[in-house]
Amino acid sequence: MFKPQKKQKILVYYKIFKSSQKTASMICKLLKYHSIISFVSSFVVKKLKMTKILLLSDSHSYMDDRILDYAKQADEIWHCGDFGSFEIIEQLEKIKPLKGVWGNIDNAKIRSEFPEVNRFFCEKVEVLMIHIGGYPGKYTPLAKKEISEKAPKLFISGHSHILKAMYDDKNKLLHLNPGACGKQGWHKMRTMMQFVIDGEEIKDLAVIELGTKV
Repeated sequence: MFKPQKKQKILVYYKIFKSSQKTASMICKLLKYHSIISFVSSFVVKKLKMTKILLLSDSHSYMDDRILDYAKQADEIWHCGDFGSFEIIEQLEKIKPLKGVWGNIDNAKIRSEFPEVNRFFCEKVEVLMIHIGGYPGKYTPLAKKEISEKAPKLFISGHSHILKAMYDDKNKLLHLNPGACGKQGWHKMRTMMQFVIDGEEIKDLAVIELGTKV
């Protein structure tokens, strides 16, 4: 009677061992698939991550619901100076992260909040922003100095109230001026810009016409 019991025990141990092997194999496969799925998911998320920018300038203390509606659709708001009043800054900052520079009409409080020259990265795009900066072929001395020291991929200026989108072949940069979204100045159409930064790429540039100043 002893020997059969021993054989039965050995058979039970063997089945448990085989079952453990299968379980371990399944766990390894699941972990492998999980690693692959995690890698693919992270890659997809990185590819899908883009930054939608609302670019405006020269508000001159003016704000309306249309500007705020566009601001809500963006990931970041960039203002290229001549805010006009600190209330404009407060309104925009309540909606989305705000980057900017001070303009020639901005007071000491605004100048303490924003620099004259703002150089920063958005994803992999280096941005240079100066309120009075000119444009390719007619840069201001300050803009020339900054660009000659290190050319950005995107140079933004305001002040002129003239909407511009130009490529600078010499310095290999894109220049944007969103025009003026406010009601003061000689411009007829109030304008802004929106675009997307996707890694190193600047794309989907669009002009927003807000209507005439009347």
